[in-house]
Order: sequence, then structure tokens, then C-alpha cells
Amino acid sequence: MALNLCKSKLLNALLFTTMTSLSLATIAKVIPAEQLNLQELTPTEDQRLATVNMVQLLRRHYEKIPLNDQSSVKIFDRYLETLDPDRRYFLLQDINEFEKYRHKLDNDLKTGNLRHAFEMFNRYQARVKQHLLFNLKLLKRGVSRFNFAINETLETDRKNAHWTATHADQQSLWRKILKDRILRLRLAGKEDKEIVKLLTKRFNNQLNRLHQNNNEDAYQIFVNAFTQIYDPHTQYFSPRRAENFDINMSLKLEGIGAVLQSEDEYTKVVRLVNKGPADKAGQLKPADKIVGVGQGTDGEMVDVIGWRLDEVVELIRGKKDTIVRLEVIPSGSDTTGPGKVYSIKRDTVKLEEQSAQKKLFTIKEKGKSFKVGIIQIPTFYIDFKSAQAGEPEYKSTTRDVKRLLKELEKEKVDGLVIDLRNNGGGSLQEANELTGLFIKQGPTVVVKDSLGRVDTQEDPDGSIYYDGPMVVLVNRLSASASEIFAGAMQDYRRALVVGSQTFGKGTVQSIQPLNHGQLKYTLAKFYRVSGQSTQHQGIMPDIHFPAVYNTEEIGESSLPDALPWDTIKPVRHTPYQANIPEIMLLQKKHNQRIQISPDFIYIQDQLNYQRELEKQTKISLNQKQRQEELQQRQEQRLAMENTFRKAKGKDTYKSYSDFEEAAEKESLKEQEDLPVEDDAYLFEAGNVLVDYVQLKQRIAANDSVF
Repeated sequence: MALNLCKSKLLNALLFTTMTSLSLATIAKVIPAEQLNLQELTPTEDQRLATVNMVQLLRRHYEKIPLNDQSSVKIFDRYLETLDPDRRYFLLQDINEFEKYRHKLDNDLKTGNLRHAFEMFNRYQARVKQHLLFNLKLLKRGVSRFNFAINETLETDRKNAHWTATHADQQSLWRKILKDRILRLRLAGKEDKEIVKLLTKRFNNQLNRLHQNNNEDAYQIFVNAFTQIYDPHTQYFSPRRAENFDINMSLKLEGIGAVLQSEDEYTKVVRLVNKGPADKAGQLKPADKIVGVGQGTDGEMVDVIGWRLDEVVELIRGKKDTIVRLEVIPSGSDTTGPGKVYSIKRDTVKLEEQSAQKKLFTIKEKGKSFKVGIIQIPTFYIDFKSAQAGEPEYKSTTRDVKRLLKELEKEKVDGLVIDLRNNGGGSLQEANELTGLFIKQGPTVVVKDSLGRVDTQEDPDGSIYYDGPMVVLVNRLSASASEIFAGAMQDYRRALVVGSQTFGKGTVQSIQPLNHGQLKYTLAKFYRVSGQSTQHQGIMPDIHFPAVYNTEEIGESSLPDALPWDTIKPVRHTPYQANIPEIMLLQKKHNQRIQISPDFIYIQDQLNYQRELEKQTKISLNQKQRQEELQQRQEQRLAMENTFRKAKGKDTYKSYSDFEEAAEKESLKEQEDLPVEDDAYLFEAGNVLVDYVQLKQRIAANDSVF
């Protein structure tokens, strides 16, 4: 049954130029769910048994959460949030009907009863189809029938919005969302006919995918709403996805080197593989949303909004040395304007590029020259197969760093910077052994399991390979094993930790096979020798640098139901000094430098710009106003760029289009490692190290503090 729109030309004109709630209520009728020709999904016996099995296994989870009415409420709310995070599909009457299950889901899970969960999923599918058919009906009338001159706004942050009470209210919201999408495409320079074609294709694709959903899709969404009340890393994987639970295009697969996840109807970048193709291209960032994928330099850009994650991944993967183009809504970018297109050459991540590398540079301070050694560690790696086979030259982080330390020792460096930025972790064994290179002996990390048992990892040898001044540079994407090493260096007061707050991933997971799929669940937590967990809070640096990543979007603390930071009894260890001297003085000198540094001024301007954009959640649907806002922001962005370029002695851009064109050309080039002087954070870490070296020298000589 089609939308029963009145055939009167007058009423049609009214519908598409003003679209008031009254006209919607009067003119449009919603398509009944029973007439949508959607398959009624039902659970299987295998899924029922797997559910009962999961409930039993999760009793071993680190966080002992009783499955009762209180947890049922959390599961219920999480399930609704997963299905309809922006509250655009369900009506208030749907939510009221579902309320009878709010305190029943705990008992359902214990017995494997999935009927109620599937009922909610089937209703969700029906509402989504109503939404898509509604959009298609409006598009058939033509873009020109929308009135972009009236003053309307759309609230983009609907996480806490009220559920719409009537079909008319719901369709008014749907119309505004569609109007915004049309407006974005207009601002991107697309003609109305092209817009209709693109959006019609998008919605038809989403309809096709809706009909392809099966009981495994419904089951996975519901049971993960259950498992993730324990913590974000506890997850069920269907048989199809069990072998590749990360959707990780990193070392063995030819792609771009990114970890992706679904968020609402978008594909979101979780992290980039260090030294991978996307990382080296230098444009795609964590929290960016991918909305289109194109093959080659001029292939059709395929709209992937609403696609399944595995389907998007298949489009992005491809043969080595081929180009993939990604249309992206950048994290923290202007929500009123068009997206960006990034070109990335597919490749595999080479082992030698993942290996630790050294650099050497000189800083001059008050007539003195200081040699600074740098060791960059992209990940904590070990060739387990070669090591177990007894091969003497197997590769590992610790073995490579030992070699680099000897080389830097010959250069007679005055101090050392260990660069752990964007290092997502890796081998716990390597984090332990690397710590041992810089301390003579002692514990390195503590692992506490769900039964409260504590296992302390120790430095495996009694020798120290480097005992000079050290700085450890971290950022928000330094995680897991990186945090163990940085935390140990801080607790032993062996090094200054500088940069920004780290990720906060301080838990250990295990994979358990089920009769149907697999369960990954958290069974232990990491603790520093000081007794502090690395979980949630991560490592707080001694000297704080401006944070590039928004902690509300990136990091453990941004994830719902992340396990908390806590402490246990410290383990006996001997710090290398009573305290790091004059931390406040070192921070003050750092602050003074970055206030006059063109690089850090530019970084801070960008951060301020992004933060302002993130605050704006209500956008205009008036085309003239949106165009003016876009132009104003482009001028602001261009002014920032030109101010920076002028300060660095570079030519400025005459227009924003010149800037965009240059950025596009730059994205086609593979970025080489920046000279240290052009890497603001690394260069500043060297400056802090030199301050630290001078301070220690003055204290040793009983001189007055500089």
C-alpha cells in the first residue's frame, strides 16, 4: 500500500514547500508493518543453547554482575540504544509496548528465550522500512519541491531526545533529516537530478539490505546488548565473523591498515595501524566516518551509508598498489557542510616498517649542543614462530631496541626519547622485557584475574642496558602494552612521561568457543607496580602536551560500561630517584615554548576550531544560511592555515579551493617520516629532555636552578 498522498496539485505543493506537522497528519498515512512484506525473523535452537551457555560463561567475567532485574533494565536500554540510537524509528507507542519486557530480559537470557528480543527487532525493521519508503516517496516528487528558504532547524544530537509520539511528528523528523541530506549534497556542488539519483540508490540499497537481514543479525545485536553491560570488550561473534572479530585490515590483508566498526548507519574508524597505508597517507583519523568508497582515481563513489560493516570492508580491501578513495565526514568537522575525499594506496604493512627505528638530532640551548637519541616503537612485536624454533636472529621489539641503544651509545647521546605515540600495544612479554632494559631488576606489571589471584611479571634479567636521562612520549592512541611500559617508567621514576593522557585499555580478554559462534570476555586487569590500574584512566603524563584527540570520542573512557580505574596493594619496587625534580618548572618551560611555537599555536587553533564545531548540534535547513556558515568556516580554516604557513616561511594560499586542491594532491603521495624539526610533538619532547638533562646537571653540581 503506497503512501496515500492527496493527488491535488495544491496539496502536493503544500506538502513539499512547508511540510508542517498538520499537513503530514492530514495528508500522509503510514504504511502498516504487516503490509511491508518483511520476513518475520525467529530464533533458532542453536541460538537458544548459545545464550544459556553465554550466561554461564559470563559468571567467570572479571566484573561480577548479577543477572537480575537491575541488569535487565540496562540490557533493555542498551538494546534500544543499539537499534535506534537517534530515536528516529520507534514511536512512543512502540516503547510503551516494549516496557513489559524491561524487567524480563534477565530471565529470558537464563532460559534462552529470545522471542521478546526478536519481537523488538522485527518492529525495528518494520519502522526502518517505513522510513525508507517515506524518503523514496518524497524524492519522487523532486528536490525542487522542498523549500530551502524557510527557517527550519534540525537537532543532530538526539541521544536524549523524546520518542516521537505520533506518525506525523515522526515523519516531520524524517523530512528534516532528508532535507539536511539533500542540502549537504547541494553544498558539495551536486545538481538536483544527481542528488535524487544518489539518494534513491542509497535508500533502495538499504531496503535490499533490510530484506537480507537474518536471524543471526537480530541475535548478534541483542546478545551484544547483553554482553556489553559487562564491559565494551566482551562480545559475541557469530560463526561467520568469529575468525575475523576485529575486521582488522592490518598485517596479512592488503588494504588500508584500519580497524573499523559500525556506529549508527555509518562505518567509523576506530584506529589506524601504525605505519600502515592510511597512517602514512596522513589524512584519515580515528573517529572519522566513512560514507562512500570509490575504486581508483576516478571510479564511481559508492554510497555506503547503512551498509553492513563486512560489506564496507570488502569494498575498501583490494590489490596492493591500487587506489581506494574514501568519502569521509571528519571527526569534529563542520556538520553543516560536505564531506572530504581521501585517496589511499592499498598495501600490506611491512614488518620492517613496524620495527623499532632510531633517529638522532641536536638541540642547541644557551650555546651548548645536546645530542638527542630517539627510538620510535610502532608496536610491541615478536616473531613467536621463529623464537620457538630456536632461530638466533628472530625479530622482537626488545632485541631491536637493544641494538639501537648500542648504536646510540656510540653516538654519545645526552638523552633518549622513546616514542610510543599511536602504539596500540601487542605482546605483554615484550612490554615486560623492554621495561627490563631500563631497570636493573624488579617487578614490571601485575595481572589480577577474576578470582582475585595476582600474578607479578618480573624483569627477566639483572642487567640494565641504558641508564641515562629518558623521556617517554605518549598520546591518546598509546594503549595496552604501551601503557604498561610507560607506567613502569613513571613508577620507577626512571623517565619523564610526556604527551597526553593514554587510551586506558588495561584489561585482558579470552576467546571461548560456543556451540554457535564465540564469546570474547574480560578475565583480568593490568596494574602498575604502584598498584594503580592502567584501565580507564590510562597513564597521566608528567608533562602535559595539548591533546589532539577528543577524549569523549577516543579512548576507553569514551566507551559505555568501561571497567573503572582502581588500585590494589603496591608491589615492592625501588624507584631510581626520590622524585622527578622540579616538575612544575619543566611544565612551565614547556608552556612558555609552545605559546610562541607556530606549530603548537596552529595545533591549538585547530583544536579550538573543532571544539566549537562539536558544541553546535542544531543546524539550519535554510540553504542561504548554511552556505554563509560554510563560507565563514572555510575562511576561518584558510586563515588558520595561512597564518601557520606564513610563520613557517611558506607561501600562503589565495583561496580555500587552492588549499583543498593542495591537500588532495598531498593525499596521493605516500608521506615519508617527518624530519624531527617538523614533528612538533617529537621536537618538543626533545626540548623537555634537554631541560631535564640540564636540571639534573645543575642539581648534581649544586648550582641554582635555571
